[in-house]
Amino acid sequence: MTKVALAFDLGGTELRGALVERNGRVVARVSAPTLAGAGSEAVIGQIISLAGRLLVERPQAEIAGIGVCAPGPLDPKAGIVIAPPTLAGWYDVPLLDILGRHFGLPVRLENDANAAALGEWRFGAGRGSGSVVFVTVSTGIGGGVVADGHIYHGRRGLAAEIGHMTITGEGDRCFCGAIGCFEAVASGTALGRHATRLTAPGDGSLLRRLSGDGNVSARHVVEAARAGDIRALELVEAEAKWLGIGFTNLLHLYSPDLIVMGGGLANGFDLLAPLVRGTVEARAMPAYRDVPIVQAQLGDQAGLVGAASLILREGKPGTSLAMAQNNERR
Repeated sequence: MTKVALAFDLGGTELRGALVERNGRVVARVSAPTLAGAGSEAVIGQIISLAGRLLVERPQAEIAGIGVCAPGPLDPKAGIVIAPPTLAGWYDVPLLDILGRHFGLPVRLENDANAAALGEWRFGAGRGSGSVVFVTVSTGIGGGVVADGHIYHGRRGLAAEIGHMTITGEGDRCFCGAIGCFEAVASGTALGRHATRLTAPGDGSLLRRLSGDGNVSARHVVEAARAGDIRALELVEAEAKWLGIGFTNLLHLYSPDLIVMGGGLANGFDLLAPLVRGTVEARAMPAYRDVPIVQAQLGDQAGLVGAASLILREGKPGTSLAMAQNNERR
């Protein structure tokens, strides 16, 4: 049987597991709500349990190793999850060593946004490109950078925390404590918060009707904008402006071949893209204005297939991704 990797995408809300082939095809998949408040031992127990379910489903699978992506900050070389804000009680957890000892298999650990960037670069919207900046816009804003055949890690793997670059001096305070973070003004959460403030329960607005007179979410804003609601269209325009400012910064910093936008808000990409592009063209230096901004293709499988590819398509840690990719094609 073809070798596969066990892949896990550890999120603050959901834990997903899969068996993934070398070509990025997911052949089995399971998930469970993450016991995010129960500490690292409980969640690691969930990972082991999901692995068991996958192996029962595919008992003949030849497992090459385990690829795990998790929220940062984490150190991919040391295999340590440092202190993710969405997972209570995770402080310097040596996840790579724990799973390696339990399963007796090679294990690779990567930041979730980096793994998704890798998945899109290898198998999705960025396939064939030399360098990609992946931006996920959802509850927060995360990012990953593949540059010249390498995931750009920086010191201790902490690079590309793009959601926390400062793009304004005002607005709501970010969960990190700062004012003006990219994700504090442009995430899906921020869009929903802005919409909620502009409306009131029982006001008859389409946004409140869609939300059942509860808090308005980014999904409701996109749905109302598609229906032609003026207030929702104004919110989309403001959201696109902030995304365009952030993307302009990323173009100037990394000079990628393309920017790939994923996450829940990418479901409104067709509404946002022309306005984002207009902001980039108004703000970016001329040499950067022609870089494509495209929608992600892999959805919530990007992290899983990216994590699996760390096992199936790379050499030793530190090997150029481009080199590994070229060796694979021979």
